[in-house]
Amino acid sequence: MKRVAQVIHVRPERLNEYRALHRAVPESVLEQLRRRHIDNYSIHLLGDRLFSYFEYHGDDFASDMAAMAADPATQAWWKLTDPCQRPVAEAAPGEWWAATEQVFLME
Repeated sequence: MKRVAQVIHVRPERLNEYRALHRAVPESVLEQLRRRHIDNYSIHLLGDRLFSYFEYHGDDFASDMAAMAADPATQAWWKLTDPCQRPVAEAAPGEWWAATEQVFLME
């Protein structure tokens, strides 16, 4: 299992919209996440930063993420959520959600 934690800014003027969108995530988007071996997915807010965490249980993360990005329902979802976000300064070039470094784990 691969643990993935990421960070992005939420645009303060769109925070309420972002919250409302996530109160009603389309089932097709949730099913796509499950199909791509993603489990235990959550998004948290602190100030203007969103922190996401999920567990990946597949064998080819890059391939699963590419397949998810090609999914029309996911693309439609991102058209709604992306305007609410902006990358953090620490994001690599071309990176939307910035990957974080795990520095501690207790199991």
